[in-house]
This record gives sequence, C-alpha cells and structure tokens, in this order.
Amino acid sequence: MGRKKPLVVVTRKLPDTIETRMMELFDVTLNRDDKPMTQTQLANAVKKADVLVPTVTDRIDARLLSQAGPQLKLIANFGTGVDSIDLGTARTRGITVTNTPGVLTEDTADMTMALILSVPRRLAEGERLMRSGEWQGWSPTSMLGHRIWGKRLGIIGMGRIGAAVAQRARGFGLAIHYHNRRPVEKSLEEKLEATYWESLDQMLAQMDIISVNCPHTPGTFHLLSARRLKLLPAHCFVINTSRGEVVDENALTRMLRDGKIAGAGLDVFEHEPAVNPKLLELDNVVLLPHMGSATIEGRIAMGEKVIINIKTFSDGHPPPDRVIETML
Repeated sequence: MGRKKPLVVVTRKLPDTIETRMMELFDVTLNRDDKPMTQTQLANAVKKADVLVPTVTDRIDARLLSQAGPQLKLIANFGTGVDSIDLGTARTRGITVTNTPGVLTEDTADMTMALILSVPRRLAEGERLMRSGEWQGWSPTSMLGHRIWGKRLGIIGMGRIGAAVAQRARGFGLAIHYHNRRPVEKSLEEKLEATYWESLDQMLAQMDIISVNCPHTPGTFHLLSARRLKLLPAHCFVINTSRGEVVDENALTRMLRDGKIAGAGLDVFEHEPAVNPKLLELDNVVLLPHMGSATIEGRIAMGEKVIINIKTFSDGHPPPDRVIETML
C-alpha cells in the first residue's frame, strides 16, 4: 500500500500549472475564488491540514497556530518574506517553515530599477498628462525631471535583491553605496564598485536615491523612521520594493507633501492593501500594487519551490528552503 498523500491547504489561487501538479502529488484543498482567507477560515485550515501553503496576505500568528492540529508539521510559504508567520511559535510547536528564496531576485530588481528611473524622470506624471488630454506640446521647461547618471544610490540591504539592483544601477551610471549589518564579500564589493557604510544615518545624509531592499523583521520595523527620513537631503528620492513596514509611511507622506523629500516610488505599503489617502493625492510619487515580483515566470518558480519543499518533507527529508529563525 502506498504512503498516504499529505493534505495540503493552499490559501490563494496559484498558477494553473502549479495547482495541477499539486493535485497530482498531494491531497489538495485549493482557493478557487482567490479571496484572502479570514482568520476563521485559516483556523479551520490549520486544524485539518498536514501542510499549509500561505502567502504574504495571511497572518499566521501565535493565536492561529495555537489552534493547529497535531498533524500540521509544515508551513510551506508561497513567497520569500516570512514576516507574517510567527516563527518562534511554529518552532515551539514542532512546525517546519519553508519559503521560496532566490526565484524573485531578478523580477524585484527589475521593478526597483524601473522605479529608480520613473520617479526622478516623472514618467507617471507625464503619462497622466497625456491621458488627461491637456498636453499642449513640447516646451523647453515642461515636465523637467532629474538625471540619474552620476547620482549616488544608497541601498539598504545588500542581499540577493540589493546586489541585483546595484548591478543594474551601475549600468545607468549610478554610484553604489550600501548599508548592511556587515560588509558583503570583498569580491562582490569590488565587482559592484560599492561603498559600505556602517552608519545608516551617515549614508542617508549623503545620498540622492535610497532603495529599501531589506526584509521586514522586528529589527527593521520603521528602520526609516521620521528621525531618519529627516536626514535625507531634500533632493533625495525614496524607493521601496521590500516591505511597507520598513518605512514610517505617515512621516514619509508628510515630508513628500512638504517638499522635504523630492519623491518616492512605492510598491509596498505599511498597512496593505490600505494606503495613506494623503499619499494618493501627491504627484511626486509612483504607487504600484505590490507587483514587484509579479511575473509569470516568477510565480511558477515560486510554486515549484513550494512543491519541492512539500515533497521533500513528506518523503522524510529536510526541505531545502527551511527557514531558520536565528538567520533573520
């Protein structure tokens, strides 16, 4: 008699090819409507599932995990960030957590670079002007933005994505600066011609563009606080494709409105899907609906990693993408 297939509960709609493969391998409960599960629905899921496949929209906290049945042994996150999962409680309850690292690096770096180009050059403003029907033709002083060639880019978090952003930015003539808990390997630093800043405060005060590429952890919540945002030069642009919680959104909005920061490109927000309504009123921002990793190729690669993690775990082996709490 063959081994019983694990019961896998998937909280959101995934690409068809991934769902088909999951149905071949596992006993799967899918979310056909693609609406975020309520906490009650999530509670029902963890009571019966052997494996839970959540996404960034799901809050897997201590209260939810306390309702999990003893059979729940794996949370195979569809995504890299695990800030919505209480890793400590999962570990205490003997639940392994995996994620999908690496597969979204290039997609997120592409989107970051797109925002680095879009905000200083006022591309969204120009597009809105064209659609409004109010464009009166070319003028020497119309829609003037800022050149990015020769500017200083400060990257907060020189991990996989930060390094990929730096590689792209060098091709556009930007000088690369970065802040990490520790410097990257010397070979990478030399390849990127990057300057390491041990002090985030000192780096912020000297940059023309800031790109947030660090994960959201308790230690990075409001890393760009109101105090730190005030260190930025008035001509600086802020780009965030990481997590909204890393930036004090209210403080950023006030400074953008008051002209104390030149502009911002935001793909993530502190209270998603809610966005500060005052932020929506500003012209000097480009706002995107958390689509930095939204490519067909990326989503399929994420799903394939989830499947490998589940299959490896159900076969009795350590999954390749196990999240270790102390590593964050």
